[in-house]
Parts: sequence; structure tokens; C-alpha cells
Amino acid sequence: MGRLATAYGQALALHRQAVRRWEAARRLVTGAAPVAPGSPELVARLARLGTDLAAADPATARPAAIPVPVRVGEATTFDGGFPVLVPLGGGTHLAVDADARDPRVGELLRAVVTRLLAAAPPGTVRVAGIDPAAFGAAFLPLRPLLDAGALAPTATTVTEMAALLDEAERHARAAQQAVRDDQELLLVVAASAPPPRELARLAALTHAGPAAAVCVLLAGYPAAGPADAPPPLGATTQLRLGERYARVGDPPGAPFSVDGTGLAAPVVFDGDPSHATVTALARRLAAATRAAEAVTFADLLPARRWTESSGPGLRTVLGRAVRVPGPGGPAVASPGAGREPVVVAFDDATPHWLVGGRTGAGKTVLLLDVLYGLAARYAPTELQLFLLDFKEGVSFAEFVPTGHDPSWLPHARAVGIESDREYGVAVLRELSDELTRRADLLKRFGVTKLADLPAARRPPRIVTVIDEFQVLVAGHDALARQAVDLLEEVARKGRSYGLHLVLASQSTTGIEALYGRAEAIFGQFPLRVALPGGAAVLDPSGDPAGALPIGTAVVNTAGGAAGANTQVRFPDAHAAAADLAALRHELFQARPAGSAPPTVFRGYESPRLADDPAWAALRPGAGAPLALLGRTVDVAGSPAGFRLDATPGRHLAVVGTAATGAQVLRSATLSLARQHAPNTARFLFAPLVPGTTDTADDLAMTLAAAGHPVRRLDAAGFRACLAELAGPPTATASDRAATVGDPGGVAGDDPDRAAGDKGAAAGDLGGAPLAAIRTYLVVFGVDAAAGVLAAADPVTFRSGHDDLRAVLRDGPTHGVHLLGWWRGLRRLGDDLGGSQHRDDVACLVALNVPGADLGLHLGAHDLAYAHRDGRALLVDRHDQRTTLIVPFAGDDDGDGDER
Repeated sequence: MGRLATAYGQALALHRQAVRRWEAARRLVTGAAPVAPGSPELVARLARLGTDLAAADPATARPAAIPVPVRVGEATTFDGGFPVLVPLGGGTHLAVDADARDPRVGELLRAVVTRLLAAAPPGTVRVAGIDPAAFGAAFLPLRPLLDAGALAPTATTVTEMAALLDEAERHARAAQQAVRDDQELLLVVAASAPPPRELARLAALTHAGPAAAVCVLLAGYPAAGPADAPPPLGATTQLRLGERYARVGDPPGAPFSVDGTGLAAPVVFDGDPSHATVTALARRLAAATRAAEAVTFADLLPARRWTESSGPGLRTVLGRAVRVPGPGGPAVASPGAGREPVVVAFDDATPHWLVGGRTGAGKTVLLLDVLYGLAARYAPTELQLFLLDFKEGVSFAEFVPTGHDPSWLPHARAVGIESDREYGVAVLRELSDELTRRADLLKRFGVTKLADLPAARRPPRIVTVIDEFQVLVAGHDALARQAVDLLEEVARKGRSYGLHLVLASQSTTGIEALYGRAEAIFGQFPLRVALPGGAAVLDPSGDPAGALPIGTAVVNTAGGAAGANTQVRFPDAHAAAADLAALRHELFQARPAGSAPPTVFRGYESPRLADDPAWAALRPGAGAPLALLGRTVDVAGSPAGFRLDATPGRHLAVVGTAATGAQVLRSATLSLARQHAPNTARFLFAPLVPGTTDTADDLAMTLAAAGHPVRRLDAAGFRACLAELAGPPTATASDRAATVGDPGGVAGDDPDRAAGDKGAAAGDLGGAPLAAIRTYLVVFGVDAAAGVLAAADPVTFRSGHDDLRAVLRDGPTHGVHLLGWWRGLRRLGDDLGGSQHRDDVACLVALNVPGADLGLHLGAHDLAYAHRDGRALLVDRHDQRTTLIVPFAGDDDGDGDER
């Protein structure tokens, strides 16, 4: 009876203590007005209380710092039982004295993990497992959670456990330093006790406190023998297993039993969660994770446009951080991973970027994200862009005006689409010149870097993006060496002068021109971005980019060194085409007054003469006539031309078998005619090459309509014309005015009759003194007249070659110029009379001729020229000018604009 009375007394005391606690809680929650337990009003008041507590203490507002009650089983009593809840998170932990090789422990751990993940908001809890005893078997039933990204791969070796604990400690330190409303809880679950060193580190985590955002579930504690006491745990609920039941120990200082050793009731652990429950939970968490970690284009943009200064540098958001594996170990959570914006910069620390990735890895998408992000933050007075694309694509076409969209990005200064290497070198040369200009500016103000200049005098920073830059430095020719020299100069000096480079490529290895210089150049590129297949830009000891999914990249700000990697997820700019277009139009409308569109080089396109600004500016009487031939491959898209003044040798020779030769003569002739008033210049056309008759007839009709005397010649007429033009230019032709003044009798009559009129020699050239007007002899295929020119006159013994050479030598002085197309360099040399007379034709446009042969003809043995369709080399021997040009294309639509 005494023992029963004692037990009854203890029960009564516990009951009274529980009643007192209940009353205290009711008064705290409800105040003076009683509220029925479970009523909606009570729930609302509890919510308000939680809000007030969070507002009073910001540190407790973080979900990871608030303990979550989690059921572990059911306590048995004489009159039934009740659920047993233990607090987890918020600085509280759980330990079991047996490990997961006891099935009950494995079931308990899986149930606790499942319930904690289900109770917490999605994305706020991640689980990392340790199981050295059973090699991860305890976590196999939770495999769906691993696939969903809520559970990391299990650490089973000492190396993996050490790496996991390294990440957990970094997580704890970062969480303590950064107060966040969405702090993530890292749940470290040890299914069996690790070795003593790792066990001590786990125990230390239990003492880190609520701010560390780490919760430890430790099975197999105590694991040490009686003579070797295990490390003490902090704020940990201890579970002790018996044969049939378990005992729940007390959190320190808060006894739940009379003797303070544990709950005064045996506990039966809950069993395994069903597979359906785990699968459904994994599905919900995966969907929530995808939604939370999704990156949109809007995430990259600032709230307001053009509010930032580029003085200290340029910054933009690249995307959001992604969880990455620790060195040698499994992936674990990092604070805010999946939500933390990744900010990248062009500044003194990271002046230049190197981007690597295989085809289709997303280089273009990433570059568009960066460019639009910068353009939204910085005004055109703070930022300018040079954009070059060397692949067969149109990466930057949307930044320039087009036929269907006349807007452009106001920051773009020069854009190359399918650029030539020569154009890339021209851009680098422009940047080199800009370095010189800025160096002079800094000297005048006595400063050493752009950031120190007064804001009113500070020029904008320039970002130059070169996509597929390996094309620019391919091979080991003079052009590649020049490109490498310029790249190195801009990379070395650009940091101080506000010039920044972005080099993107599929590979940075095996580039011959970079042998021995790659380190000197790439060493200036501390920021590296590795997309899938682009690990070559990072430390070669690992391949952190090898398994990257599309839409993610590894960003490294330490020149690729291991340990400085951040994995980032960036949005698909192509999927946000409408948003990009809206932003571009918004920036276009806000452009400064007087902004000019960027100069555009389209490598796949041949320009039209009628569209060229230089053509529109041509006027009669504006000096020596300019023969327009095409556009120069340079940053400004300058017109390529050749002036025909009175200097000996001012003639044009087009060389090569390409049909482009006829178009070069056509554009030259039309531009010359535009600079002459009617009846002040005469044009003689000799279409000697098959297929050029229509071109010559079209030109004749166009020029005749503009009031210029024209005549078409055959080979014999060409020979007779040379004989007359090589003679004294003193005779007048008043008696022959009728022939000259009747263009219709030349271009409008039957071509066969006009071509067969062999009497149309010098006597039909005009009625004014020959020296008073210009004469342009336009010959399509001079080499086709070789037989006629070789024949000598039986009376004077002069050959056609003699007359041709006299015209070339003396013609410009008398206003006579030859525009001729030769289909071979050797025939041109023969007609000129050898290399000693090559200056008699000062301008040469080389089409599809071998570079070595061209260099030999010009006497330039170091000439580097490789023909490509749609390109030609313009050589002006008098001005010592050798320039790659894009010849004008024909007027295919026949709209008559080129008059």
C-alpha cells in the first residue's frame, strides 16, 4: 500500500504541475478573455503571438532557428497512450544509443527525416546522411528524396564524411554571419557513429546554437567504450533503446519525469513511412524546389534603369547560386543556395572574363543575359559595347537595326556578325588606339586609373565581347600574330583604362598563335565561366563543369583555381525573347539625343552601292573623282575607293576569275559618272568576256540616260581606241558631234551593229578637245584582247601593247583612265610590260588569286592574303595602302537607284 500511495502522490503532483503550466499558457495566449481550445480565434491569436515574437527578435524569425516538434513514437500508459514529440532545429538535436543496424533505429531516422521535411516549408530543409557502418543502407528507402534534391548522397568513407562536415561547418559559419528570412536548415543524419575525430566535429555542431541552422540526428551514441567517454552533446534529446521499448531523455534543465532521467513512460518508435508517402513528399519537394530555384530574365534586371555609375566598375547579376558538391564529397546545402543572386563584375579584381563551353552549351544565352543586364544598369554615357561573333550565327544581330525592327541597343558602338579575322583585328586596333587616348587623358589629370578621373571627364567603360575568339587567332600567319599582340596589349592595360574583354570559345587549347603566350594573356582573365564542356578554363585537376546541365555554369573569380567555384543557374534569354525585345525598345526610346546606330559588319552580306552613305554624298565638281569599290573591313565600315587624278598610273586593274570582277567595274563606273555633269565625261565599254555584255549594256543605258556620252566597243574597236588615245590629244572633233551626241545610236541600237562599227575609233569620241573632258575606258576582260593587242601595225610597227602602255603611262595627265578586268596576274604583268612597269596601274583589286602570286607581282614577299568569297584585296601602290574590302553587290532588283 505504501508503494501505491507514493506512486499516487507522484501522479497527483505531476497533474497539478501540468494544470499550472496549462493555465499559464492559456493566460499568455488568450489574455483576459477565455478562448476554447482548438477554436479559430485561438489559432489566430497563436499566429499573432508568433509574429510578435519574430518582430521582437529578428534572429528568431528564421525558420531554421525555430524548433519544429517532430513525432518519434507513442508513449504507453495504463489508460492508453499519447504521441511523443521532440523539438528539432532551432539549436536542438536528437541522439540514439543504437545505430541503424537495429531496424528500429533505421525506421526511426527515416520517419523523423520524412516528418521534418513534410512539416517545414519546402526548400527550407536539406538532409545530408552519414553511414559508415552499413554503407548508406539506412537511407536507401528514401531514394526518391535524393532524386528530388532534398537528400544528398550518403557519406560512407572518412574522406566523404570529412568533406560533408567541412561543408556543414561552412554552412554554420555563413548562417551565423548572415541574418536571412529564408535561412535553410541543414539536417545532418548519422545512421551510425563516425570515427572519433568526425564524431567530435558532429558533437561540436550540437553546441553551435540556433543561429547555425544545423540540426544533428546521431545514431550509435555513445559509441566509445567505458574507458573513453564520448564527446558531450549540447541541447540534445537522448533516446535509449530497450528490448521492447525506448526511453526518452530530457533536454538539459527541463525534466519531464520525477527523477529527471527521462519520460516516465516507455515509448514505441514509429515504423517506416510508406513508399507512397516518401514518393509523394519527394514529388512535392521537387516541384517546390524547381519553382523556388527557377531563374527568370526579370531576376537579372535592376528595379530602375540607368541609375548606376561605372566609375568603380561594372556589375550585373548573372543568375542564382546552385548547390555544388564539396571537394571529394557529396553535395550539401549552402546558405540560400538556389535563391542567392550571383553578382559578377568588370573591375580591378576581375577586369576580363574567359568563357568556355561546347557547342549548344549556352554561351550565347549567357552573353545575352550579361549584356542586357549591364545595359539596363548603365547609361550609354557609362558603358559602350563592341560585339564580335566569329561563328556561323547571329548572336548579336538583335542589337542592331534591321528591316523589321529599326531599334538598336544604344550602348552598341560596333557589331560584327560572322566577322572576318581582319575585322576583329581592326576592332582590337581601335581598342589599342583608345588605350593611347585614355592614357593621355589620365596623364593630364595626374591619375593612374579611370576610376580616379572626375565624373564629368570620365569616358565610358568599354566591354568587348568576342564569341568564338579562337577563329581570330587561328593559324600562325601574320594576321594571327597581330591579333595576339593586340589582345595581350589590351588585356594588360585595359584594367586601368576601363577597357574590358570577354573571350568566349569552345576551347582555349591547341591555338598555335598562343604557344608560349597563353599564360601571359589568359593570366589577365581572373573571372572564368565554365559551361558544359568548358572545363578547360578552370583548374585542370578537376572537371567541375563536366556534368553540368544546360542552363548552368561554374563561375570562378580566381583565374580558375580550385576552391573558388560557384555554380550558377542563369535564365534562357531565347525563351524570354519578348522580354528582351521590350527592354531593348525601352532603352532605345531613352537613348540620348543624337545617338547614332552602331556600325555593323555582316560577314555574310555584300553591301549595295545605292545603300552606301558615300554614294549618296557624291556630287559633280568635288575634286578628283572617286571610284567606289566596296566597303573597307574596319570598325567604321568606311567606303573603299580609289581617286582618279592626273597622277600617272591612276588606273584600276581588277584581277581574278571570279564574276565579282564585273561588279567591281560596275560600281566604279557608276560612282565616277555620278561625279560628272552631263557631257563632261565619256565612257567607252568593251565587254570582251562572255557574260558581261548585259552588264555593259545596262551601264551604257544608265549613263546615257544621265546625259553622259557612251559607246560600246569590240576587241578591234578597243585596239583602235587605244591607238587614238595614245596619240596627241590636241585635235577637236566638232565634225563628229553627231556621233557623240546621239547616245541612242550607241546603247539603244542593235548591239551587234554597234559592236561591229569598227570605225568608232578616236574619231567618234566627241566634239570637244580631248583634254577638256574625262574619258573612261571600261574593259571587261582585257586579257581576252591579247591576240589583237599583240599584233603590230604594218606601217608604224606599233603593237596594241605599245599603245596600251602609253595610255597607262600618260593617260591620266590628259584625263584618260582605264578601268580593266584581267582574269590572271600573269596576263596583267605581260600587258604592263614587266615588273618595272607595275606602278603604271596604281590601284589593283585582287579577287581569287593566290596570295603568293599576288605578293610576287607586287614585290611584297610578306603579303598575307587568302581569298574568300565576297572579299577582295584593294592595293593602292601610290598610297602604300593594302586593305581588305567587301565589294559592292549588283543591283539585283533593277530599281534604278544607282544613277
